[in-house]
Amino acid sequence: MLIIYILYLLVFVATVFVGIVCFRIKETGMNVKDFFAFIHAINDLDVLYVFSKNNTKMTEIEQMIFMKEAEKVFSKFEKVPSMIWEDEYEKYSQVLETYRNIKLLRWSEMAV
Repeated sequence: MLIIYILYLLVFVATVFVGIVCFRIKETGMNVKDFFAFIHAINDLDVLYVFSKNNTKMTEIEQMIFMKEAEKVFSKFEKVPSMIWEDEYEKYSQVLETYRNIKLLRWSEMAV
């Protein structure tokens, strides 16, 4: 019987914890869904950051994939206040710079 009470207490504490986290996320003006999408986007940003260092070695197909994935990450980061992702700013700016370079390169190729 004691084990059942302990399980109920643990479930209650976990529910309260999740409620507090959701409240704090809402308090900053975000949707909970956007916040968790942002958490997943951080992992994608890390992968794109590695690819951005190899910008000159990318094929056209890799550049297109990089651009599509970067656009997805950028849209997820825009929904979150910048104070939350200030630790990721260096990676974000590197990926953004590579994105712009690829975009300019592709634009100049189309203009010729």
